[in-house]
Amino acid sequence: MYDMPPEIDVCADGPLRIITLNRPEALNAVNDDLHNGLARLWQRMSDDRTARAAVITGSGRAFSAGGDFHYLAELAQDADLRAKTIADGREIVLGMARCRIPVVAAVNGPAVGLGCSLVALSDIVYIAEEAYLADPHVQVGLVAADGGPLTWPLHISLLLAKEYALTGVRISAQRAVELGLANHLADDPVAEAVACAKRIMELPQQAVESTKRVLNVHLERAVLATLDFALTAENQSFQTEDFRSIVAKLTAGKN
Repeated sequence: MYDMPPEIDVCADGPLRIITLNRPEALNAVNDDLHNGLARLWQRMSDDRTARAAVITGSGRAFSAGGDFHYLAELAQDADLRAKTIADGREIVLGMARCRIPVVAAVNGPAVGLGCSLVALSDIVYIAEEAYLADPHVQVGLVAADGGPLTWPLHISLLLAKEYALTGVRISAQRAVELGLANHLADDPVAEAVACAKRIMELPQQAVESTKRVLNVHLERAVLATLDFALTAENQSFQTEDFRSIVAKLTAGKN
């Protein structure tokens, strides 16, 4: 659906769209196809006037393990791929911030890096008790241009946002709920997210969508204030020796 790559499965349940990140063998780590598909998804879904709400989750044991190490290694060497990836990152962030319909995240396992960003940009979040959030951009030598730091200061204190962004430490599901980075602990996050989305779809459509837009105007303004600087800085960090040496060690460990 929506001409997505195999790495993103979108299916319709009436007016509900269920989005599944679909690289279970790689813990739904983000490669170029998945990243580019996410960049195109949100506007296409907004343009689908039959869609009323969406649930996003991951296939298998993870929501998303973040950037695929081999993809990261390619980004260190390929300027054209970097430029495309930076542009796609911008579209993912703004596409989610501007998405017409409510997006409910079902965090079924670890949500790391871009996975953490997708959670932070969702409208309501259900998280499994064994799941966690983490943004390790800095740990691998990158600026978190499309990561938690863009939106976390709207959810939690600036001091905590700095701690989690600069250290990359894991945020347990329980702690995420306590902080306001997730709404509910869930035994079955997908089932509970779907139930939530269906409750929302029973409400008057114009009121739902316009109320979401009122709230997300705050989000979009905050994002636009920092996004272009963040993307430029991230592009620079892809070219540093720190990043290249860290990724070389990570990819060597995977081989």
